[in-house]
Amino acid sequence: MHIYPAQKIAIFIDGANLYATAKALDFEIDYNQLLSLFKNKGQFVRAYYYTALVEDQEFSPIRPLIDWLDYNGFTMVTKPTKEFIDSSGRKKIKGNMDIELTVDVMEIVDEVDHIVLFSGDGDFRRLAEAVQRKGKVISIVSTVKSRPPMVADELRRQADQFIDLNDLKQIIGRKDAQGNIKPSQVDRS
Repeated sequence: MHIYPAQKIAIFIDGANLYATAKALDFEIDYNQLLSLFKNKGQFVRAYYYTALVEDQEFSPIRPLIDWLDYNGFTMVTKPTKEFIDSSGRKKIKGNMDIELTVDVMEIVDEVDHIVLFSGDGDFRRLAEAVQRKGKVISIVSTVKSRPPMVADELRRQADQFIDLNDLKQIIGRKDAQGNIKPSQVDRS
């Protein structure tokens, strides 16, 4: 990972995408270690975390994580999910945060040197290109080591630097009491 000490860094995390990528690699993220990693690499400016929330649930399983991130140095960007009926009559839930993330990147890009985007979503290829047109560096964090790869090829190729999340596993993976990386909480039945 190439981040120079003089570079001002902002981190943008597509929460649902990072969760799915870590799950595909069978580990949980230690967000405190993730934040420390980038705070020690350059001049850290801000870390954003994006996620949609199901509002009508009595208890949201993601709420404790959101609260922890909010109290521990992350700027939280959330919005309620929307329910709709698809063309086949099935109930669907939608909670896309791409526009919010894109707008926030473009608002801060002139104040930083390096954007680190935790997402493999190919919709962000044009965002990466726009950041580069501003003369800034963009790194994409996702993985090609899962089957199928979690990063869109066009996004990976557009990035100035691609960082495979699997290569960060030993640094930002949650550890158990013995210091071993905790596997993701996946139903293995």
